[in-house]
Amino acid sequence: MDEPARVALALGSGGARGYAHIGVIQVLEERGVEIVAVAGSSMGALVGALYAAEKLEPYTEWVTQLTELQVLRLMDISFTAPGIIRADKLFARMHDLLAGVLIEDLRMPYTAVATDLLARRAVWFQRGPAETAVRASIAMPGVFTPLMLNGRVLVDGGLMDPVPVAPTAAAQADFTVAVDLGGERAEAPAEDTDASPARESTEERPMEEWVDRFRRRASNLFDQEAMRSLLSRLRVAPRHDGDATDDEDRDGYPSGLRAFDVMNQSLEAMQSVLTRYRLAGNPADVLITIPKDACRSFDFHRAAEMIALGRTIAAEALDRSGQVR
Repeated sequence: MDEPARVALALGSGGARGYAHIGVIQVLEERGVEIVAVAGSSMGALVGALYAAEKLEPYTEWVTQLTELQVLRLMDISFTAPGIIRADKLFARMHDLLAGVLIEDLRMPYTAVATDLLARRAVWFQRGPAETAVRASIAMPGVFTPLMLNGRVLVDGGLMDPVPVAPTAAAQADFTVAVDLGGERAEAPAEDTDASPARESTEERPMEEWVDRFRRRASNLFDQEAMRSLLSRLRVAPRHDGDATDDEDRDGYPSGLRAFDVMNQSLEAMQSVLTRYRLAGNPADVLITIPKDACRSFDFHRAAEMIALGRTIAAEALDRSGQVR
């Protein structure tokens, strides 16, 4: 009888899309694969730690029952801390699952990747309390409060290594599977998948030349209500300066455009480029790519949907690779 394939797993950052990691792990296990090492950034660090600690099943049961209102209640908003969201209630649930768990005692080698904000370098946590390592790795700058540890200001690992393949290099694995949560949109036009610079004039063009492009790209940034407001505004005739409506602030920006959305999309744009660079230097044998428009970063009430998507895309990627049937 053939022994099961041994796989090293690299789980990327991407907020609520990280639920897809659960579906990927489920498919690998169903195909008889033995996961022998796991590394993760941000949400990937959380899912990886829970899996290595054999706590992923109760976590999955919990998140698949969360409603949007319950998620909002878990977020502790702060206007004075170094992060908009304290998330003390959310971290309390993580504590329930990982309290007392040491990385060196896990059933497989595990690495949580964080970023030392002052030194501007990645930090690999491979020893010590798993809960602390995860807390450091998921601290999205400006959103979650950073973690102070041993003189380091630690934030999201995705800033330096969005899909951390390198920490798995020493694993005795037959092949490496990486999960990128920042893939191109599911039905992205060719112009949107081109990484070369766009050449544009600062001269304003007629609205009919750009409104369709704006609608396609903005659909991932705004919620449905804001998008309806924006599209309604775009269909009206141009106004004279100073005639702002409820859908537009006095500076001309749509009311649906929040500072958090701009910050989040900026981080994702940076991480998209960094992921390509990192994966070119440390390629995975199998790359599973979740489209970045699958859900927004804080749609944590969509766990069941993202897990199902992770299962589907993982099965397709594994079939194409021929590594696991």
